[in-house]
Amino acid sequence: MTGVELRQLRYFVAVAEELNFGRAADRLLIAGPSLSQQIKALERDLGVRLFDRDRRSVSLTPAGAALLPHTRALLERADDLQRRAGRLAGSEAVRLGYVNWLPADLTSRTAGVAQVHVDAWVAPSHTQAARVADGSLDLAVCWVRDEDLKRYGLRARLLGADRLYAVSPGTDTGDVRARDTALLLDDDTNSWSSWNVYAEQLAQDTGARVVPISDGGITGPAFFDHVRRSRRPVVNSPKGQTTSLPSDLVRREIVGPTVHWTWSLVWREGETRTGVLAAVDALCEGVGVGDLGLRAPDAWLPEGDPHL
Repeated sequence: MTGVELRQLRYFVAVAEELNFGRAADRLLIAGPSLSQQIKALERDLGVRLFDRDRRSVSLTPAGAALLPHTRALLERADDLQRRAGRLAGSEAVRLGYVNWLPADLTSRTAGVAQVHVDAWVAPSHTQAARVADGSLDLAVCWVRDEDLKRYGLRARLLGADRLYAVSPGTDTGDVRARDTALLLDDDTNSWSSWNVYAEQLAQDTGARVVPISDGGITGPAFFDHVRRSRRPVVNSPKGQTTSLPSDLVRREIVGPTVHWTWSLVWREGETRTGVLAAVDALCEGVGVGDLGLRAPDAWLPEGDPHL
């Protein structure tokens, strides 16, 4: 078996899955005659016939069927070895964009895995997802839905989550039911597209009141002014999670349900670069849906959230 190569094993798996040499060759981006020659060489080196084939059909022999699961397992181990080697190399530059939140230990998590360069352009979630899709970024931390992943050709893993709360005037810091809150929707859809989609669904699902605005007051001093004028506690957006409240306003936990916003790490569906994939594994390893409270009986995530 000294002549057996990993690429030949990949060819074997492709033909076994397609049961058609022409389709397998197209999938592998090689010429049909070359694929046939490589399969014959593999059969010769293994000492068994893997396929029965004629002009009309291709089928696995009993030996081929028996060897197929072992071949897949061997290739998975080879891919894992390559990923681990990439982690040890840690030399590949990876461009990462974000909206307003990053893991505090991002640098330590990715040390020795890849040279992660955080992009200076802080942009909304839909913009960062589009930049990953067009190749301007390799990774992005953003809020996405299943339909966004499908539209942009991206994959996602959970990286973090915020439990949203409400803000109101006065001194009452007691819990408030979601249906008794207000949600601000800004008409600047270029900046607040993701938040508007999220807030509209939260209002639809819980009965919270929607308040249209046009002054960018989803965060900052304008947000606090809206809270002071509101007759209901106002739901705080993820961009305001760490902002200190003025002395005349208080934080109130939202219940019935508890309201969560997820942060996904997204990358291109066809990504093959070792450094990018190793950075994904390093950043998302150990991040559990249950640990972030997303599996609690009263937890709410919008329909289409990839971590629902």
